[in-house]
Amino acid sequence: MYFGGTNFARTAGGPLQITSYDYDAPVNEYGMLRQPKWGHLKDLHAAIKLCEPALIAVDGSPQYVKLGSMQEAHIYSSGEVYRNGSMAGNAQICSAFLANIDEHKYVSVWIFGRSYNLPPWSVSILPDCENVAFNTARVGAQTSVFTFESGSPSHSSRHKPSILLPEVGGSYLSSTWWTSKETIGTWGGESFATQGILEHLNVTKDTSDYLWYTTSINISDDDVTLWSSKGVSPALTIDQIRDVARLFVNGKLAGSQVGHWVSLKQPVQLIRGLNELTLLSEIVGLQNYGAFLEKDGAGFRGQVKLTGLSNGDIDLTHSVWTYQVGLKGEASMIYAPEKQGFAEWTGMQIDDIQSPFTWYKTMFNSPEGTDPVAIDLGSMGKGQVWVNGHLIGRYWSLVAPESGCPSSCNYPGAYSETKCQSNCGMPTQSWYHIPREWLHESDNLLVLFEETGGDPSKISLEVHYTKTICSRISENYYPPLSAWSHLTSGHVSVDTVAPELHLQCDDGHVISQIKFASYGTPSGDCQNFSKGKCHSSSTLDLVSEVCVGNNKCAISVSNDVFGDPCRGVLKDLVVEAECSSSSQTKEPRDDI
Repeated sequence: MYFGGTNFARTAGGPLQITSYDYDAPVNEYGMLRQPKWGHLKDLHAAIKLCEPALIAVDGSPQYVKLGSMQEAHIYSSGEVYRNGSMAGNAQICSAFLANIDEHKYVSVWIFGRSYNLPPWSVSILPDCENVAFNTARVGAQTSVFTFESGSPSHSSRHKPSILLPEVGGSYLSSTWWTSKETIGTWGGESFATQGILEHLNVTKDTSDYLWYTTSINISDDDVTLWSSKGVSPALTIDQIRDVARLFVNGKLAGSQVGHWVSLKQPVQLIRGLNELTLLSEIVGLQNYGAFLEKDGAGFRGQVKLTGLSNGDIDLTHSVWTYQVGLKGEASMIYAPEKQGFAEWTGMQIDDIQSPFTWYKTMFNSPEGTDPVAIDLGSMGKGQVWVNGHLIGRYWSLVAPESGCPSSCNYPGAYSETKCQSNCGMPTQSWYHIPREWLHESDNLLVLFEETGGDPSKISLEVHYTKTICSRISENYYPPLSAWSHLTSGHVSVDTVAPELHLQCDDGHVISQIKFASYGTPSGDCQNFSKGKCHSSSTLDLVSEVCVGNNKCAISVSNDVFGDPCRGVLKDLVVEAECSSSSQTKEPRDDI
């Protein structure tokens, strides 16, 4: 994934996929740069672009050179290259890629008349077969820390609160909510009855996630006597369900099951006489890759049985079932602004909180500015959400497993889906993207359908932006790629160009403060830097002068700029800056 997206409406694949399709992409689902990944790939692409003359000069395979037991070179040139000699003065076009496949050791290799130090599991790119422009394991791009901040200073002033909801801290979307209960089972429309269990998608034609199955069962006196004397309850069993099944008995929720073709066995409480059994089948995305995906289907497979009766089990698979596609609220478009005059809404009461199969709505104002907007639905359970009639998509407050995340991560080595996992025990998704194009300045309509129970009073709007940016560049890092130029000879002189530290805020933001800056031997990581024994006292002032008030800045990492605080010691420049929104951007001064 290069650009993480959002699966709005019901477009998410799956199964069991909701809206975010980000996967730690270099450009996240809000259109923001995820640093350092984006910057590192940008430099990689630029370095490869510098090799273009040599890459296209090779008619066949590149020249392969074994440099060690786990080290090798691939040389692209317009002619045969003498690998043990210097490239200086050689007029032919040449680029080389030096690879160290060892996952653990730094290795020095000799080629082109000089030594190159290769980090573990890395490739060094030499656009001129002499100078290293880029190494895949040395990251020189800045680190960006994303921030969610409240974007809902107040609820819409047009509507008076229906109830006064308790404040429990934080800035929430609204204190004014209305509710409407969803009908369980058959509600009219184009319902129909037929014998047997029909496949979900064949009935719904994928027009809704929801399909109701309803049938009736008569319970005799002997059944009730059996249960009371034995102290047992009957149970409904289904061989296989996909993705979510909910069982209702006489209009009350009796149980649920979630999974991909898993079994369901649910004890039920039945009464003497006629009982109504309702099954709700829900899909959460459809299989979108792999062989025979068109045969996957959804709903129920195998037998549907009622067990524990006096005359033995009852096979309901071939009974007469009444089918209803979708929700009544969906059919009446209860989520659309133009349909609000026809919807049956009542002011929300305390008892309506955590109520399943309930529609909620409120009005809210759009956050100021242009930063991407997200809605925090961490207080809700599972359902769908609309803004001004646009379906944002499905939401589902699930928590990732507690185990599987290593305490430290080592990236070298082959990739696997479990490598360097993070966020164990955390919600899989709490924030859901709302495109600003869907929002008005005020009086925006938010409607949710909640299946399992949630607290809408704790929903909040957030704006997403990069607040903290950090970078660390050593004085022995590579010269900036901008220092390279394509010359006819294919060679450039970059030995005398100092490395550069680059910082950049999001569009519409400027560097408002330098929180830490040190040229010397600083330690720590972003948001936790500290000065070392070697430190240039002028660093903070120099960096602040160049960067504060600008969207971006670049600083040469050399003694010529900061002086030499400790001779003979390899020095790093470390900077942590804070970005803030600004309506006025001052003219950037010259970089140093």
